[in-house]
Amino acid sequence: MPHKIMLAVFVLLQLFLQAGSLHTHAGITGPGTDPQQSARPIQVATNMVQVPVSVTDAAGNSIKDLRLEDFQIEENGSPVTIEHLGEPGETRLEMVLVFDVTGSTRARFDFERMAATVFLKTVFRPKDAVSIVTITSMPTVIQERTTSLPDALEGLGRILPSGSATPFYDSVIAAARIVRLPQDPEARRVQIVLSDGEDNRSEQQLADAIREVQQADCIFYSINPGGQSIRLNKVSLRGQQGMEALASQTGGSAFLADQIEDLTGIYGRIAAELQAQYLLSYYSPAPRSDSSFRRIAVRVPRRPGLRVRARQGYYPTSRASEAGQGEPHPYKP
Repeated sequence: MPHKIMLAVFVLLQLFLQAGSLHTHAGITGPGTDPQQSARPIQVATNMVQVPVSVTDAAGNSIKDLRLEDFQIEENGSPVTIEHLGEPGETRLEMVLVFDVTGSTRARFDFERMAATVFLKTVFRPKDAVSIVTITSMPTVIQERTTSLPDALEGLGRILPSGSATPFYDSVIAAARIVRLPQDPEARRVQIVLSDGEDNRSEQQLADAIREVQQADCIFYSINPGGQSIRLNKVSLRGQQGMEALASQTGGSAFLADQIEDLTGIYGRIAAELQAQYLLSYYSPAPRSDSSFRRIAVRVPRRPGLRVRARQGYYPTSRASEAGQGEPHPYKP
């Protein structure tokens, strides 16, 4: 009897191992399964690359009538096959709004908050999510991630001006780490920053901020309320140039408001762009073990007069493995 029991256990173990072996290969067959199709290698989700793309005409108007065959993507100089084209503006948004409340913000603070309120009411949908961070002496979470518009608007109402120093780059990094946490590969991740970009407190530098935003697959938008007067000050000019670099590398835009009343219009342009943005998907041909930066180029060759904006590349690092590691972390009051 013991011998029969041992034999039965051995047979069951063999059957279990064989079943496991079948499921680890692409060629699983069964009723209704095409054997040729089953023989194809399974594409692993972590090889999928999502590229939000904004397309405008010469006047800056969003173009919404493009089809998958209109686009071309190259990774590290080699063409790749686009697998999917999301409808303009339909994929959900994972947003983080960042407000610089340091220094000389008191005079225009109420109008800035009102413009951000109008923006959220315009762009936010039930499937979207938003977090709110302020730049004070350290990055501070005013509103944790929420899918409730009333909660987000209430969070905007809790923002107060501060006279502290400005850790701008640390705050950008903290916001990128917030927006990368949700594990939704189909979401568009967006960081919208209202600031002059001047930094006098961060432990991190511009290059660190660019890398973190790229690793979060995040589009960076900035609105500088300083106007053309920034051209007269090297520190202010350097702050704007840093935000322009962040936007250029990630497919966003860096706006400069000539006067405080321009904020509503600029927020409106960002909202319109997000509502018309395409999401292209392709499988990277590079091995998953290669963690180096991969350059991307997106074109619309059939429509040469259009302007195409997309991130210039990405790091194939898992969001789950690196999210939240290292400093800086946002403060939660």
